[in-house]
Amino acid sequence: MSKKGCCDSVGECFFDYYTSKILVIRSRKVGTLNRFTQALVIAYVIGYVCVLKKGYQDTDTVLSSVTTKVKGIALTNTTELGERIWDVADYIIPPQVDRRFDEEEVQARRLKCQLTSLVPPPSRTGRCVNYNDTVKTCEVLSWCPLEKIVEPPNPPLLADAENFTVLIKNNIRYPKFNFNKRNILPNINSSYLTQCVFSRKTDPDCPIFRLKDIVEEAEEDFQTMAVHGGVMGVQIRWDCDLDMPQSWCVPRYTFRRLDNKDPENNVAPGYNFRFAKYYKDSDGTETRTLIKGYGIRFDVLVFGQAGKFNIIPTLLNIGAGLALLGLVNVICDWIVLTFMTRKHHYKEQKYTYVDDFGLVSI
Repeated sequence: MSKKGCCDSVGECFFDYYTSKILVIRSRKVGTLNRFTQALVIAYVIGYVCVLKKGYQDTDTVLSSVTTKVKGIALTNTTELGERIWDVADYIIPPQVDRRFDEEEVQARRLKCQLTSLVPPPSRTGRCVNYNDTVKTCEVLSWCPLEKIVEPPNPPLLADAENFTVLIKNNIRYPKFNFNKRNILPNINSSYLTQCVFSRKTDPDCPIFRLKDIVEEAEEDFQTMAVHGGVMGVQIRWDCDLDMPQSWCVPRYTFRRLDNKDPENNVAPGYNFRFAKYYKDSDGTETRTLIKGYGIRFDVLVFGQAGKFNIIPTLLNIGAGLALLGLVNVICDWIVLTFMTRKHHYKEQKYTYVDDFGLVSI
């Protein structure tokens, strides 16, 4: 209902008053159109908003912490290192995850080295010394001898690492609902944990994963990927409906490769890093072993959302649904007054003009 003011030709002013009018149209076409549109709106509100999207729930995003523990032993026998046993202390470098290293170990002494201008000097001493009989060069402080520039070994040194296992311990919390849980579920005991390995068919709840299985689920080959290295993502998703029993809230694991392996853009492929182990000789001279490691890095990524009934989002979505039902009449009026064959007749019946003395001709 509304009012609108205007004046006639003799200067008398008056106000128009608009009010709603109910017009019942006995037409199968119009009635079918109206009921069909109402059914669509009701199906959208109930089916999509309430059931599929759980519009009656309040939601919260997950807070998470992850710790890992890798187990496995590998035996290697190379010219440079001879026979050697590799355990967790050798191939896990905190805070990094599982890596496989090549056999390049460079014994070095902290001495004054003579470098040509082709190698960027780390720290110049300011002295010009003889490089050979005919060439002089700037003296720098560096570790000697210099690192070897060689290709990583193929097959990889720690090829047996594909049978290593990693225990992933994931604790999650939804602070809005004061809900806590971890991926070692209540039904898992110590004896089961010592012998289980994750399998989608037989052990989908086991938090211990074989590295080869992780890589193969991402449709990659472990031995090929380990040569130049790469980055694997272990994705843990916690989608929890807290209106249901807590036992239904369980993690879902997926695996994918994260780094780029585009053959047309192969600059600096894979993954590698350097670290050093330091020693002192009997005469007090400091030495180090420089190790350049090529291998697979495993990143654990945690996602999730929890929902629980709350009256406020429920009322908001019900109100939005009622507003959409009101919009049905507007749509039907527009169709009837625009496209129907007897649209002019409907318009005459829908709008009636009345003044203080009776009906006004349109």
